[in-house]
Parts: sequence; structure tokens; C-alpha cells
Amino acid sequence: MNLMRWDPFHDTADIFQRFNHLLGRNAGNGEPAVGADWRPTANITESEHEYRIKAELPEVRKEDIQIELNGDMLSIRGERKIDNELKDDKVHRIESFYGSFARSFRLPEDVDTDAIKAESRDGVLTIHLPKTKASTPRTVKVEVG
Repeated sequence: MNLMRWDPFHDTADIFQRFNHLLGRNAGNGEPAVGADWRPTANITESEHEYRIKAELPEVRKEDIQIELNGDMLSIRGERKIDNELKDDKVHRIESFYGSFARSFRLPEDVDTDAIKAESRDGVLTIHLPKTKASTPRTVKVEVG
């Protein structure tokens, strides 16, 4: 008698492929997901002096990134282009997303919008959002009469 070991995760790859198909993504079936919209992951942190947004943008050149501030909304847009070297190769599987992307973040009221700076290094876009100087609360004496 042969015993077969039960593997509950045996069909997970198929499930993810079906899920990607439902979302209109071609990733994972041997074809690059060209033109598929994707959302880069972002981490937002806060220190005493600033907020920081770190967005993971692997293989995206800084020339292909646009950062725009409109009121209190900060938008990051760009495009991840497919590597030209892949066009001559026989592709077996590509799980990376290619195409345009966009992320928007509503900024807190205490951001100094004139001092915002951004840098791109090692596939990570870091946006520094300095805080304005905290206004000191003042006490107003009101007479009730």
C-alpha cells in the first residue's frame, strides 16, 4: 500500500494564477504583465521632525517618476518599463509588474509643503515631509458677563 502525503498548499499556485486572471493580470503565465496597472508598496513613518514616505520602485529610473503636490494631496506617478533584453529571450515566467503606476497620499496639516524633498536610491523612493514648527498654545481669558 502506498501512502500519499497530503499537502494543503499544493494548489495555491493555481489559486493565485486564477486570482490574477480575474484581476486582468498576465503575470505568472510566461508573459510579462505589460500595461497592467500596479501599485508600489509604501511605508509611512513619522519622526519628531518629519514624515517619510518610502515607496518600493524596483527597476524604475528616477527620470520615470513624477511627484506632484496639489493642495494637501501628494501624488506619485511613473512607469516601469520592460527590459529590452527580455524581448529576445524565451520567457518562462515573469512575476514582476510593468506599466504605469500611481499612488496618492493626503498630507497632514503640519507638513511644510515648501520644504518637501525626494530621493531615489536602490529602487526605493524616499520623500521627506518636514513638519512645521509647532504653534504654542496660548491661553485667552474670557470674561463671562
